[in-house]
Amino acid sequence: MNLQLSRIVLFLLILSKVGYAQTKAIEIKFLGNCGIHMTDGDLNVYVDFPYKSGAYGYMTYDKSVLDSITPNAIFIFTHKHADHYSGKLVRKVRKGEHSKKFTPWRSGKLEKYSQTIPDFDIQALKTKHRFTLKHNSYLITWHGKKIYLSGDTEHANIIGGVKGIDWAFIPYWVLKDAKRNNIKIDATKIVLYHLATPQIPSAKENWGNDPTILLLVNQGQVIRIPYAH
Repeated sequence: MNLQLSRIVLFLLILSKVGYAQTKAIEIKFLGNCGIHMTDGDLNVYVDFPYKSGAYGYMTYDKSVLDSITPNAIFIFTHKHADHYSGKLVRKVRKGEHSKKFTPWRSGKLEKYSQTIPDFDIQALKTKHRFTLKHNSYLITWHGKKIYLSGDTEHANIIGGVKGIDWAFIPYWVLKDAKRNNIKIDATKIVLYHLATPQIPSAKENWGNDPTILLLVNQGQVIRIPYAH
């Protein structure tokens, strides 16, 4: 009887481990504007955060968000406009000897560094944005999932050339540009971020009922992207 019970317990333990492996996920937390925190539980990546709170009339955030930034994180920026980047705040929140910061000026080093991380790869794509010398969009392949981060670019031509995207994070105006110019965005899910307050009603009216499109409006909102380990 004890042997049979031990076998049952062992079976349940194995089953729970299999179930856990199947439910692993990349979690993406919306911090504001194009600012997100991405983690698989081991690696922590911040994109376009921290920025200057309230810059150009865009989203503010509470100081507690800065206090919660994890040690040894990677900070990646699409460009250096204040609603996407604050050098002063990055210096303040970076913790741990393995913390890294990459701007578009260091995209080559970012791509090379990403190759040292298991199941993680990042491709920097040169994209245009007014009033900035350098702007990158990024295609991250993480645990087999393709995540496209558009940043502040105004045009859909670059993302239109990328195939097999799982999740595409783009501003409202990039989706409008794609529809206006008949550019197909090959993504299973499209996430609209960097929504200014006046754009939200129009975005909800045009795309709020589309199951393939998600609007990031509420800071702290979390997206889970499951993957098989």
